[in-house]
Amino acid sequence: MLNIPEDVHQSYLRLKSELNQHNHAYYVLDDPSIPDSHYDRLMGELQAIEQQYSQLRTPDSPSQRVGGMALDSFSQVRHEVPMLSLDNAFSDEEMIDFDRRIKDRINLDSSQNLIYACEPKLDGVAVSLIYQKGMLVRGATRGDGSIGEDITANVRTIKSIPLSLHGDIFPELLEVRGEIYMPRDGFNHFNKKALESGDKPFVNPRNAAAGSLRQLDSKITATRPLEMCAYSVGQYQGDQKPDSHFAMLNMLGTLGFKINQHIKQVEGIEALEEYYQQLAKLRDELDYDIDGIVYKVNDFKLQQRLGFVAKAPRWAIARKFPAQEEMTRLLDVEFQVGRTGAVTPVARLEPVFVGGVTVGNATLHNADEINRLGVCIGDTVIVRRAGDVIPQIVKAVVEKRPEGAQPIVFPERCPVCQSSVKRIEGEAVARCTGGLFCGAQTKEAIKHYASRKAMDIDGLGDKLVDALVDNDLIYSVADLYELKLEKLINLERMAQKSAENLLNSIETSKQTTLPKFLFSLGIREVGEATAQTLANNFGTLDKVIAASAEQLLEVEDVGPIVARHIVDFFRNPDNLSIVEAIRNSGVQWKDIDQTAQSLPLKGQTWVLTGTLAVMSRAEAKDRLQQFGAKVAGSVSAKTHAVVAGPGAGSKLNKAQALDIQILTEESLIAFLENL
Repeated sequence: MLNIPEDVHQSYLRLKSELNQHNHAYYVLDDPSIPDSHYDRLMGELQAIEQQYSQLRTPDSPSQRVGGMALDSFSQVRHEVPMLSLDNAFSDEEMIDFDRRIKDRINLDSSQNLIYACEPKLDGVAVSLIYQKGMLVRGATRGDGSIGEDITANVRTIKSIPLSLHGDIFPELLEVRGEIYMPRDGFNHFNKKALESGDKPFVNPRNAAAGSLRQLDSKITATRPLEMCAYSVGQYQGDQKPDSHFAMLNMLGTLGFKINQHIKQVEGIEALEEYYQQLAKLRDELDYDIDGIVYKVNDFKLQQRLGFVAKAPRWAIARKFPAQEEMTRLLDVEFQVGRTGAVTPVARLEPVFVGGVTVGNATLHNADEINRLGVCIGDTVIVRRAGDVIPQIVKAVVEKRPEGAQPIVFPERCPVCQSSVKRIEGEAVARCTGGLFCGAQTKEAIKHYASRKAMDIDGLGDKLVDALVDNDLIYSVADLYELKLEKLINLERMAQKSAENLLNSIETSKQTTLPKFLFSLGIREVGEATAQTLANNFGTLDKVIAASAEQLLEVEDVGPIVARHIVDFFRNPDNLSIVEAIRNSGVQWKDIDQTAQSLPLKGQTWVLTGTLAVMSRAEAKDRLQQFGAKVAGSVSAKTHAVVAGPGAGSKLNKAQALDIQILTEESLIAFLENL
């Protein structure tokens, strides 16, 4: 090139190649190869050369992912090979029917098995990417299957989409099809920032991905945490075309595309059902939404023989999971009071089947959420349920609002004790001011105290706690240790044997640990990890009680708000009298020796990932915390060690990239035994 020194030209080519490789490792393989700071330095060097020698800049340069000039509108494009939809199956019977129809059409004996390619059905936006001579030249939405919209500028900003194909051998023309989606972590982070800045959040990740791709200003799209997984090919002009779908996906992986790690090649209808069950169990652990599984006859020649019907291929089907979102009607709103006085609005719904269960209640969180949603009693609403997450209302369908719909009025007085409800500045939650005077708070405090992770009083369920309080048998957690058999057996449905078992369990709970006791008190913002940290740092309950806010702030993970809650709790004479009564009843624990020998893992951060077979994750976490370690949910440069069981994924990859010590469960058990 004119006027460009050869050494500069070679440096530029090296930087471009190196940065593209690092992008691929980070965004496609989920296996970062260098620290972010080093990547930033390389990018700075590349941009400096491009600024001085602009003629070097090419469309596949890593610097060209920031977005360009805003468009006035999207132009339409025609798909040379239509982007077809898939027929759906919702039951085992429909899948058996699908398999039988294929065998009938190709004259295959019913006893013979077909080879299928299986892959998760990502809940995002289908796109088409066209590469000519290895360079990305067009990105388009699916549209109606025949005509879509040109979103080239936007797809170029997505870092898991290669701007140029990897390697030296690739088709002259290649159309890659895939799903653009927003991972759950990115979705939650985006919505949190939107709410903090007063902007409207997205309803769900699919809505977020679609809205991001339809931005006329690609600079906005570039700020959204989007990813793409390739799942098929449309146009293909070149030699050495793979002969099966599974082989084609593997080829796309070598060309630089992100391929879902759960794709699988299986044989026979029974294997399809097994794959369905496996993925159904994994569904809620994934970092992205899926609404089913796509099954495809693997062999391309068989696909060609089977052909199409209407707008769907005969050789593929989508096995759908139970919907995680449905519409229903909001019948009423009740306000519940928790153990910390938090007043929570609970929506009473017309029962609807969603996420595999029938849902009749959903959370509305707080007054701000009610105002944000603009929801009224009588509205048609969209309810979302994912796994074990409490169902929530995510949107009011305003266009379906009936006449006479009633606004939701947040109470000024506690619905249980009629004390005033107040909201502290800076907090989203309104709270009853009744404290232990409020029956609801007393009940919830006792339920928390008796829970498995706290004092673990077996047999003291929610209904029994309600009965004990309602019949004036107990007024606080301390009264549990004064319960007598003759009083208990007078309760409705309380047999003598059940009463004796409960009293034995209460007696057993007297032998506990300081972390469990601190957690059982229900101090605001003091969870298991914080209780363990407090116990490790102070060693005795008396020292925790006497600690000032300044002393508490010296404890790792204790900030100003948590410190204030702890101080306020132990400065309350009613709380202190209850703690003293519990201790006088015989509840005891060993104080924690704070010598270095006692807490050999103090200051270390550990991460658990994958499946642990011998001990549960909770037990492993508890054991590590007893020795002073902090157990975190994510891997960072500060992580001391990672315990990885079967099924470990991105956390293990990141630990390997950062050269962090990795232990198996077996080696963890041996390590703990030697401490």
